[in-house]
Amino acid sequence: MTAFRAALLDLDGTLLDSIPDLAFAANAMRVELGMSPLREDVVATFVGKGVDNLVRRSLAGSLDGAAPEPAEFERARAAFFRHYHLVNGEKAMVYPGVIDGLKHMRDHGLKLAVVTNKPTEFTLPLLQRTGLAGFFEAVVCGDTCARRKPDPDQVLHACELLGVSVGEAVTIGDSLNDAQAGRSAGTQVLVVPYGYNEGRDVRELDVDGIVDTLVDAAQWIAVWNQNQNAAKTGS
Repeated sequence: MTAFRAALLDLDGTLLDSIPDLAFAANAMRVELGMSPLREDVVATFVGKGVDNLVRRSLAGSLDGAAPEPAEFERARAAFFRHYHLVNGEKAMVYPGVIDGLKHMRDHGLKLAVVTNKPTEFTLPLLQRTGLAGFFEAVVCGDTCARRKPDPDQVLHACELLGVSVGEAVTIGDSLNDAQAGRSAGTQVLVVPYGYNEGRDVRELDVDGIVDTLVDAAQWIAVWNQNQNAAKTGS
């Protein structure tokens, strides 16, 4: 085991509560297509596997509904993108503890990256609009690599960009996607309990720790690093 030099953080459900904006865009898409809107808490369970899956699930009104016809999907996707561009970041809120947690991580010398399935065209403006952009040395989005979370590609790419090995990085997220991506890449994995995770309990996930806030995540990392350093010096 080695000390951590980097933290790779998910965006939606970990750093930001973006459900109000995502639900608005999903429902505007449905109304445009002649469908009734869905409750915000229902749309929240559709988030976590990228925009395309959010569009499909919002069309079906369920997590596992029938796949739409290609033409219907393309029309819905175009509508969602158009509506989401109008509201991206408008009502999104930074979760409690995020700013302090990121500051603590940075003060402990950690390199920080965002690893999200959200497309670049939405991610970068959202980070700017919410004031988080300055914390991160790298941003890996859903269209950065050939494959998205739960595959490990984005996590591996973020480590390359930061110049760290996977053993020196911890993945922090809120969902099965994040846990699987971090674990398959070879990082340690922490999850927060307040995110989305498709309505499932994070205690079901294969992770190294559950932290209530990013302040707690920063403390978990600091203790880990202290233990590793103590082991090296034999003290």
